[in-house]
Order: sequence, then C-alpha cells, then structure tokens
Amino acid sequence: MRTLQIDIIEQCKQNNRSAQLKLYNQYCDGMFAVAMRFMKNSMEAEDIVQEAFIKAFAKLNQYKEEVTFGAWLKRIVINKCIDCLKSKKQHLQELDEVHLKVVDDNYQNEWLVEDTITLDEIKLAIQKLPDKYRYVVMLYLVEGYDHQEISEILNITEVASRTQLSRGKSKLKEHLTPIRNGTRY
Repeated sequence: MRTLQIDIIEQCKQNNRSAQLKLYNQYCDGMFAVAMRFMKNSMEAEDIVQEAFIKAFAKLNQYKEEVTFGAWLKRIVINKCIDCLKSKKQHLQELDEVHLKVVDDNYQNEWLVEDTITLDEIKLAIQKLPDKYRYVVMLYLVEGYDHQEISEILNITEVASRTQLSRGKSKLKEHLTPIRNGTRY
C-alpha cells in the first residue's frame, strides 16, 4: 500500500491528472472533516479543502516522506483554516508571556468527563470556547498534535500552548458541568 501511495505521489509530481484525482478522492472526505471542525460553514470548508489541494499539488516537490502524505496535507488544511479565521478578524488573542503559568503534564490525567455527556455536547462546548483556547484544544485533543507542533502552527510558544490548553480544558469542563436543575451551560 505504501509503495502504491508513493507511486501515485510521484505521478502527481509529474502533473499526471489521473493520479492527482486518485489522491484527491482518497483524501478529500477526511480533509473536509478536518476543515469542518474549524469552520462553521460547509462552503468555507469546501473552499479550504480545494485551496489546500491546489497548494499541496503546487508544493508536492517539498513533500518529504518523513510523515505520511495525509499528515502533511492535514497540516496544510489546518493552516488554511487558521489563516481564513484570522482574515475574518477572528484573531487569536496574544497572551502576555509574563502572565503565563507553566502547566504540569500530570493535569492531563485529570481530564475526564461524565459518561452521560454526549459527543455532540462536547463538540458544541468546544465551539463555545474563545478562539485562543478553541484552536489549541482542537489541535491537541481532536487532531492529536503535540505542544511543539501547535506552537509552530499557531505561532505561539509551547508554554502558551500548554497554558491555553489548560485554560481551555477548564472552560470546557465548565460548559460540560451540569447545573442544579439538570441542564447544561
């Protein structure tokens, strides 16, 4: 499978339209799902996926097989999403480095939610987070990036990434905690 993938990528590098279509069809649904996690509009997500593929095909010679093609393309999609959100004046708020606290990695072990909370409720709660927390929470918990990768993607320090994740998790827990009458925030 891996050699077949490499062969398709090599054909794409030579502008083989049939190979490009195969690669597009293989990854378009997954990349759309990634874009939808960031964008609130399916048309914007579709545009981002299209732009990401155009960029990927244009820069395919820069692709190194150190990571899978899917991981490389996913990074392009996420960067396009963040660029789009920034251009729509939904800027990430910069945190003053002096006020950041370093988060202990043991905190991650405390990250549990009640069994009664549904995946849809979690997704909705993530969407309610302020942008500066939402992006880090999504990149870390949903997309699986580590703090070094998040710091590169969002152009923040690793300390800021850890702090924003910690604060984002706290806010997320607040949104997911039932209040006295049994309803959620």
